[in-house]
Amino acid sequence: MKAVVFTLGCKVNSCESSSLMNGLETLGYEVSDKLSYADIYVINTCAVTKEAEKKSRQAVSRVRKFNSNAKVYVLGCATQNHPEDFLKIEGVTLIMGTASKDKLLSLLDQTGKHIEEGTEYYEEYLPIKAIKSRSYVKIQDGCENFCSYCLIPYLRGKSRSRSVESIISELNYLDPLEVVLTGINLSSYDYNGIKLTGLLDRLKDFNFRIRLGSLEVGIISDEFLTACKNLKDFAPHFHLSLQSGCDKVLREMNRKYTVSEYLQKIELIRKYFPSAGITTDVIIGYSTENNCDFEKSYDTCKIAEFSDIHAFSYSKREGTEGAKLKELPPSVKKERLDKMLLLKEELKSRFIEKFIGCELSFLPEYEKDGYFEGYTENYIRVYVQGNCDKKIIKIKLIKPYKDGALAILI
Repeated sequence: MKAVVFTLGCKVNSCESSSLMNGLETLGYEVSDKLSYADIYVINTCAVTKEAEKKSRQAVSRVRKFNSNAKVYVLGCATQNHPEDFLKIEGVTLIMGTASKDKLLSLLDQTGKHIEEGTEYYEEYLPIKAIKSRSYVKIQDGCENFCSYCLIPYLRGKSRSRSVESIISELNYLDPLEVVLTGINLSSYDYNGIKLTGLLDRLKDFNFRIRLGSLEVGIISDEFLTACKNLKDFAPHFHLSLQSGCDKVLREMNRKYTVSEYLQKIELIRKYFPSAGITTDVIIGYSTENNCDFEKSYDTCKIAEFSDIHAFSYSKREGTEGAKLKELPPSVKKERLDKMLLLKEELKSRFIEKFIGCELSFLPEYEKDGYFEGYTENYIRVYVQGNCDKKIIKIKLIKPYKDGALAILI
C-alpha cells in the first residue's frame, strides 16, 4: 500500500506533513511527498490567500488523476475555513481542520467531516520524517496578533507551545545537520513560562546548526541575541517580518511596533552578528496605503539593507478587519510591487557582493546540473562544483551566480 502526503503553504504545514509521513510508515505504508500513484492521498492545505485556497481545492483533482479510486484525506487551514467547499468535491473521503491533525492516523477508516474546534492543547506529533539535510521542527502553533490582513489566527487558534522535553526528544531522534525551529508565531513560544530565549538556552549543548524561522520584532533583545550567540552553531539569519515600512499603515494593519523601533532592532542584530542575513516580508498595496505611504515603506527597506525581501501584493481575506476596506486598483498594486521587486534584487545583489572572496560554511542539500546547491549560514544560496559530502563544509564565494553565488570548496 502506498501513501502520498502533498503539502501546500508554510513550513509549519511541512513539519506536520513530515510527521504524518512517519506515522503512515509505521502503519506499513510506502510513503512519498511527490505526486504519483498511491492508494491514499493526504492533502495538507493552505488558506493564507484566496489563490492558496483555490490551489488547495485543485489539489484534489490533481491527485485523483493518478488514481481515481484512492482515498483522499484533506486537512488544514483551507478546510477549516470552508469545509463544505471540500466536502462537495468528488472523491474526498474525509476532511479535517487545523486542530488535531495528529489524529488522522486513527481516522483512516472514517468518512465525511471531522473538524475539532478546540485548540487548547499542543498536538503531539511523531518525530518528523527527515527527507533533506535541513530538518524543520515545529515548536509552536496558533497566533493571537490578529493583524488586520491575516486570517490565520481565526483558523489556527490561540498560541500554544510544545514542551521543551518533546522538542529535545525530537532533536535527539533526528540528529540533523541543521534544524530550523518553526511555528505559526515562533516569537510567542511560551511553555510553562519558558519562552524562546529560555528554550535556546536549553539547546546550547547540541552540536548541529540551529536556524530560526520567521520572527516578530518584539523578540529581539540583548538577552535573546546572547542566547543565539551562545549556541554552538547558530545560523545568523533573521527573517524579521516588517509588512510595511510606514507607521500609519502599520497602525492600520494592527502591527504593534514603529519603523524606528524596527530599525533599532536591526542595528542590535548587526551588533551581535555583523554578517547576519536579515530578510523580511512586505505587503504591497494594503487598502489604506497611498503613494506617500508606499514611498516611506520603500525608503525603510533601503535603510534596513535587507539581504532579501519577500514582497507581494495585498489580497483581502473575508473574515478579517482589512476585508471591510475597499482594495486598491490592481494596476496601482502592480506598479508599486514592480518597484519594490527591483529594490529587492538590488539589495540582494549588494549583500552577496559583500561576501565575494570570503569564507563561509555551506550545507549541500541536493545536486542538480553538476552543482551542489544549498545555503550558507547567513542564507546566501550557493552553487558548488565538485564532490560534496552531506555535511557542513567550508567554501569561498567567488562570484555572483544565478540567484546566489558560485563558490569553491576550501
